[in-house]
Amino acid sequence: MCNLYQVQTRKFEINDDMFWKDGKPFQIIGGDIHYFRTLPEYWEDRLLRAKALGLNTIQTYIPWNLHEPQPGNFTFSGIADIVSFIQLCQKLNFLVLLRAGPYICAEWDLGGFPAWLLARKPAPTLRSSDPGYLQWVDRWWGIILPKVAPLLYNNGGPIIMVQIENEFGSYGDDQAYLHHLVKLARGHLGNEVILYTTDGGTRETLEKGTIRGDAVFSVVDFSTGERPWPIFNLQKEFNAPGKSPPLSAEFYTGWLTHWGENIATTDADSTAAALREILAGQGSAVLYMAHGGTNFGFYNGANTGDSALDYKPDLTSYDYDAPIKESGDIDNAKYDAIRRVIQRYSGALLPSAPSNIEKIGYGPIHLQKSAFLFDLIHMIDPVDVFISEEPLSMESVDQSFGFLLYATKYVAKDNEDGHVLFIPKVHDRAQVFLSCSSRNKGVRPASVGIIERWSNRRLNLPNTRCDSNILYILVENMGRINYGRYLFDKKGILSSVYLDDNILYGWKMIPIPFNNLNEIPRVNSFSHIARSVHNKITAKRGLEVKYDNISSEPTLYTGYFYVDKVNLRKDTFLSFAGWTKGIAFVNDFNLGRFWPVVGPQCSLYVPAPILRLGKNVLVILELESPNGEAVVHSVDRPDVSCGDSSNSNLSQLLTHQHSPRL
Repeated sequence: MCNLYQVQTRKFEINDDMFWKDGKPFQIIGGDIHYFRTLPEYWEDRLLRAKALGLNTIQTYIPWNLHEPQPGNFTFSGIADIVSFIQLCQKLNFLVLLRAGPYICAEWDLGGFPAWLLARKPAPTLRSSDPGYLQWVDRWWGIILPKVAPLLYNNGGPIIMVQIENEFGSYGDDQAYLHHLVKLARGHLGNEVILYTTDGGTRETLEKGTIRGDAVFSVVDFSTGERPWPIFNLQKEFNAPGKSPPLSAEFYTGWLTHWGENIATTDADSTAAALREILAGQGSAVLYMAHGGTNFGFYNGANTGDSALDYKPDLTSYDYDAPIKESGDIDNAKYDAIRRVIQRYSGALLPSAPSNIEKIGYGPIHLQKSAFLFDLIHMIDPVDVFISEEPLSMESVDQSFGFLLYATKYVAKDNEDGHVLFIPKVHDRAQVFLSCSSRNKGVRPASVGIIERWSNRRLNLPNTRCDSNILYILVENMGRINYGRYLFDKKGILSSVYLDDNILYGWKMIPIPFNNLNEIPRVNSFSHIARSVHNKITAKRGLEVKYDNISSEPTLYTGYFYVDKVNLRKDTFLSFAGWTKGIAFVNDFNLGRFWPVVGPQCSLYVPAPILRLGKNVLVILELESPNGEAVVHSVDRPDVSCGDSSNSNLSQLLTHQHSPRL
């Protein structure tokens, strides 16, 4: 006679307005940690800090643009190895809420959409039932959803719910689009997994963004400090009877910060008190963010106000004033206050909080000018130069990030008052230079001013007394809009260019993309060229050459610092106090943007895994004026005190920078 044992099936479900895990009531106490904002070497460290905070669930987005940077070119390695991240969550006994998009917002470039979508013809209508858009979504989800399907809870993995779109009710009311996504997800993931939508906790947003009935679980988010239970009661109206466990999918522990603003902070005690009100009533919550991380490379997003001109790019740091700081630190009042609340209401014995990761300051890093940016243009393969009568957008020349240099020649008669340059639409920041093509070849292009998207001003050009002038316009993509009605955010010059009200024709477009996050550095990348030129200069002249080290045109600088012992390979921060604006690379890793004259961020986070034993290479592109001593300091703590914190209007902050120079 055999003993028969009942095999219990793994199951996560909703009944009686509660979550049930394997037949037992379950309270989600979760937090957002984005795998794409933390180096893979630190995933486990950050997750263990979340575990010590008391979290039992991790929520993360999937940024389409990270995984498909070019059409059909998919990447799932390194910081894009989402499968390894989810498997690690399971190893550490976390459940996972997966926010599959295709739109994610997240203060991430273009809300996670790949920029190449903007160059498709005819132009697709993003976040809609437009077939021209859905064909790309179908293909993308046909790649990513089968990849994560084995990790669903009913298949033995940790994923308990998958989110459809993101806060769609704040954007549109295209129910056909949402139904298409649901059908597509079911086709790849099956009928067991819970699909959910997240929308703001108002009747209007829930009406537009959710699907009535029990096919999709409707979840809410709302400002920290709002009374949660009236909103949870509203949530019930948009779910089937018994299918509405109260869940705040984004319980805000802090907030984002744009360049030119005060650093966003929120009170620890009031945040903890708001969480207590949810958990005490057996509600569930997901901390947004538990750990913010960093917008490495060029992936930061941007917001707007009422007008597309009111452009607000996000910082490189995505610290978010979260309980687990950008560098993983947890010795702060917010972490402790939230941990006490979770300890009380979860009933679980929490593990001890880990010590902070040690940081170190490697001291001053002296840099030498490697090359003027304009001097490197001739190294670009002519096949990579685009020619057109009118300026082309960045996306139209198959470029997603970085800089695009526009050049044209013009002949202008001397005017007593000079000339007026007008670009009706430039995204986002254009530095304008003049060069006299009929003069000595050694004469540098001269800076004559800056035109920004948010000011859109006319620029006075001086008389050059040249037979022929070369006009250079270097346009920086400072991050695509990730939220709202201006989402379709192409970059570069998006209109005709006018000189004295006459259109200028005959343009060359020279892409200057640099390396972005998770890209293998190209042999001819500008950071490689800068190092090569620097090595030749120092070999010929020695390191004492300083007389020409300071420049006011876009310039690449190179410097070195050393890690002498393995146990001295620590996290650090690079302070750019005294510099103006640019981007920085350490050992070819794109740390992101610095802009200390605007602030508030003064320093860039350098995680230890980027560093090497021995010599480490710092390459920066300074767009305007460098530190007077051409030095960057490696320090042991972040600095967010730069800029004019009394003024959060970019156009006012920058007016002092734009006096013409020739």
